Amino acid sequence: MMMFNIAVQRLHNQRLLRTQFQAPGEVVAWMGAVQAQEYAFAKWALGLRMANAMDTVIEQAFNEGTILRTHLMRPTWHFVAPADIRWMLELTGPRVNAFNAFKYRQLELDDALFKRSHAAIVKALQGGKQLTRAELREVLQRAGIATTGITPGSEHRTSHILMRAELDGVICSGPRRGKQFTYMLLEERAPHAKTLPRDEALAELIRRYFASHGPATMRDFAWWSGLTMADVKAGLAMLGSRLSQEMIDGQTYWFSSATPPVHDKTITAHLLPVLDEYTVAYKDRSAVLDTRYTKQIGSWNEILIDHAITVNGQVVGMWQRTLKKDAVVVTFNPFTTLAVAEQQAVAAAARRYGDFLGMPVVYEE
Repeated sequence: MMMFNIAVQRLHNQRLLRTQFQAPGEVVAWMGAVQAQEYAFAKWALGLRMANAMDTVIEQAFNEGTILRTHLMRPTWHFVAPADIRWMLELTGPRVNAFNAFKYRQLELDDALFKRSHAAIVKALQGGKQLTRAELREVLQRAGIATTGITPGSEHRTSHILMRAELDGVICSGPRRGKQFTYMLLEERAPHAKTLPRDEALAELIRRYFASHGPATMRDFAWWSGLTMADVKAGLAMLGSRLSQEMIDGQTYWFSSATPPVHDKTITAHLLPVLDEYTVAYKDRSAVLDTRYTKQIGSWNEILIDHAITVNGQVVGMWQRTLKKDAVVVTFNPFTTLAVAEQQAVAAAARRYGDFLGMPVVYEE
């Protein structure tokens, strides 16, 4: 494997080139977890990795609970498979709580209060009930738990109480009520969720990451998961020959030993959503962005908070969408003039997005 093939290999492993997946749950289980902070675009992230995907199919899967959404890593929302949610939370939750510790103290949230809030939430949701954030705020208030305070930022007290309930495996996503999100008890929403000993959970998450996101470095995984470098080293040692490594430009890249090298020269383009795993899941993103364009975007944060256009795995511009009554308007902002074949590939990627939404596409530069 050579440096200029890292991007193509990642496209393959992330199932952005070709995919056998027919259901959202298959994608999520393969990826380990998929960042889902921006819900509408996170659905498109799954759709890119499925055959003949449609937004309505993924929405149905979410409402039926075959994919779940919860705070899992870094800390932000992720899609996760019901079978995996409990062992992943047990592995990554303590690290997120450590990250949140200062905010908990600032909001005067301690273990005693969380015990009370968990109990109130469980009582309100038992029996398959589904409540919105606003409704759970009222539940907390009726239990004598303040949802705001006098300290700066205390309007986020409810958010952190609910996040802690997610991280502790008390609640997770329920079906949407119109456009509103609801919460359900995790034990009722995912009754068959597995638990694993910590060592097994660590090895499994590392295996899935490097199989689906590789080639990647140890620091990439540590960034993605929020786990320590000591954890990464321990997990890699447990996996042994199941992962391979290669030194490229002074860095060690890891990937699944079962993954064949990809030499695909077909021109392919993707309209990636904001915070897609292809851009967000790596500490070092230099393999997918030509240094000539760094001045044009300011910093890598621009890529993370915007929608990226890729050609053959390289970020070549940004795109935006505007939903109209009878069409979706896609606006392109390439960093440089694209060749005719590349323009055609980008136009095809826009049509695929329109098919996903079930709407015709009008695209412009």
